[in-house]
Amino acid sequence: MAEKEDLRYIEKIEKTVGLAINRYSLIEGGDRVAVALSGGKDSLVLLDTLARRRRRLPVTYELFAVHIFIKNIGYESDVNFMREFCSSLNVPFQLIEMEADLTIDPGKSKCFVCSWHRRKALFNFAEEMNCGKLALGHHLDDAIETLMMNMMYSGITSSLPPSLSMFSGRLHMIRPLILLEKREIDRYAEIREFPAEVKRCPYGEDTTRIKAREMIEQMTSGSSAVKKSIFRSMSNIHREYLPD
Repeated sequence: MAEKEDLRYIEKIEKTVGLAINRYSLIEGGDRVAVALSGGKDSLVLLDTLARRRRRLPVTYELFAVHIFIKNIGYESDVNFMREFCSSLNVPFQLIEMEADLTIDPGKSKCFVCSWHRRKALFNFAEEMNCGKLALGHHLDDAIETLMMNMMYSGITSSLPPSLSMFSGRLHMIRPLILLEKREIDRYAEIREFPAEVKRCPYGEDTTRIKAREMIEQMTSGSSAVKKSIFRSMSNIHREYLPD
């Protein structure tokens, strides 16, 4: 019985990913998609759902997984697992090792600077592989946390769009997990028995994101309905009731 329930849950999550892909036109036939594989649960679920979806659809697209390892940060990833995991999904895997200059912008946090180096490497990989799409593992909780962070600390209303055109349309950054909550991704990863990260980054997350997450938890009391309502509000803006 438990196995059937787990299978139904996997199918439910795959359908939600498919809904996001169709609603926001994230992946089309013939696309070459670079998938950022960090080794964490989010990116593993991202790659797994995209690969499993590809098997059962008449639409074909290519997937290329890449892991960017920043050697001078102090975290560890299970590269052997990622390589074997990609092989089981028939997805090419590439490991890119580099160092990040954490002193390049003293005004920014180390987390921000490291992410900037990582993002630049991902863009270069996508260009080298002739990929028009770059898939990231951000989910619904990430989107509403970013919305709150930008409103509270930057005075702007912006978040993580499901698709973002970059470099004059040569690359689209896509987020197929955008309709999923973190708890749903965690459950999927548990069923699939994905391993935890070997050693997390010593710099952790940006403290502003942690504060935004705590505030959202207080506002919503963990309610999925309320979180989804906040997410929907970003596409339901009544500008006539806002200042110019």
